[in-house]
Amino acid sequence: MSRILLCCGASAALYKACDLASLLTQNGNQVRTAMTPNAGKLVSPQLFEALTSQPAATSEWGPDRRTGMDHIDLARWTEKVVVAPASADLIARLALGVANDLVTTTLLAVDRSVPRLLCPAMNPSMLSAPAVVRNLSQLREDGWQVLDSEEGHLACGEDGQGRLADPGQIAEALSALS
Repeated sequence: MSRILLCCGASAALYKACDLASLLTQNGNQVRTAMTPNAGKLVSPQLFEALTSQPAATSEWGPDRRTGMDHIDLARWTEKVVVAPASADLIARLALGVANDLVTTTLLAVDRSVPRLLCPAMNPSMLSAPAVVRNLSQLREDGWQVLDSEEGHLACGEDGQGRLADPGQIAEALSALS
């Protein structure tokens, strides 16, 4: 199977990323998780480590540090990348090439030949905001595959498009990437 890097942004949909990590691992993949610092405040990296039996981290500084250059080591290790959930903030930083945490520095260091899947999750108004639409368009131009979010009831109490795709759908879309 594949070595998959799961990158997680801060979102109420983060619980689905736990299911995704478990599913990908059960399917025979090696899964390592990199989380934005705020995602690490919502769900502990240790949960991802328990689900995948692989390292998970939110920073390459301090006690979470694994190697001298975690972002480069992760970028070289991965054969496929999935960003789920991709928050508006994380999408914007990726579209602009901002490298200010472990997730963004790692993703900038991943070779362009590595298949990359982005899975947005956010409030419907945020998802349709011109800046988010523009940033998603830029990422598509940059070679990212984008799995559109689903319609339904969201954690914010609204109904509409913005729900993170089902973990099974994400796994299928990732498997189809080559």
